[in-house]
Amino acid sequence: MTRIDKRSLQEFFKRTGILWVMVVLIIVMSVMSPTFFTSRNLLNVVKQASITSIIGVGMTFVLITGGIDLSVGSVMALSGTLAASVAAADKNLPVFAAILAGAGLGTLCGLINGIGVSYIGFPPFIMTLGMMTIARGIPLVYTNGTPIFGLSDSFNALANSRLLGIPTLVYYMVVFSAAGYIILSRTVLGRQIYGIGGNEEAARLSGVATAKLKMLVYVFSGFLSGIAGILICSRITSGNGTVAQGYEMNAISAAVIGGVSMTGGYGSVLGMVVGAMILTIIQNSFDIMGVNSFYQDIIKGIIILLAVFLDLRGKKK
Repeated sequence: MTRIDKRSLQEFFKRTGILWVMVVLIIVMSVMSPTFFTSRNLLNVVKQASITSIIGVGMTFVLITGGIDLSVGSVMALSGTLAASVAAADKNLPVFAAILAGAGLGTLCGLINGIGVSYIGFPPFIMTLGMMTIARGIPLVYTNGTPIFGLSDSFNALANSRLLGIPTLVYYMVVFSAAGYIILSRTVLGRQIYGIGGNEEAARLSGVATAKLKMLVYVFSGFLSGIAGILICSRITSGNGTVAQGYEMNAISAAVIGGVSMTGGYGSVLGMVVGAMILTIIQNSFDIMGVNSFYQDIIKGIIILLAVFLDLRGKKK
């Protein structure tokens, strides 16, 4: 096992025993509700965590470089609305046309973010906050706030089909998470991404094209946001500029719960996926127990603050 593999696994199992937290949650909920630990509900939990995990992969890359991407939810809405409009305009068009349009627009948004952060010098928070606002407004203006219905059957099937009894959303999550894991843990590119987050100036002096690589990380995040936007619009069988509100917080929460450092240089895709599962288990548990959904935001905020506090405390040590 290579050094980078060992580091990735250590990151995955560290952070207050993230796997044990998930196991304990599952055990507690299984005792409290007999409907929780059923194959149907557990599969539903994984399905619900899929889209968060997909955008969480991009968020993990961005956070490891020391940045942040607040625009992922809005880019999802923008990309998904464009893809839905293509799917509704001509049902004889292959579904690939809608996918290409949505993913391409998401990638373009990521490129703009990357150029703004890496070459113009905008702080990541400000740049992606601006993109968040713009990308949320454009689809609402384009559709006049009206959902786009009448999508092609092939488009709707993207996120509502099953293969071997497992929702296709789960397969998408596995594919993109595996790709992210391989890039970070088994490639030179991954080592350079960690290096930028650990000490950008040292990485630059060692020959890493830091500006270009940081830009590519935002491009990757934008691409995954575009894919996730397509999937969420396929799942609800409509294009809507109001979808995916708060998903940027879901992605950040999943990452920090899974041990990704908000200050850069540390984290793993595997940990983020477990973090997404924990978030979804909490949400699913609240639904089963009939707890007001507004409490979920409170819990999410507390979790983020606690995770960041533990991260900062660990760095001081």
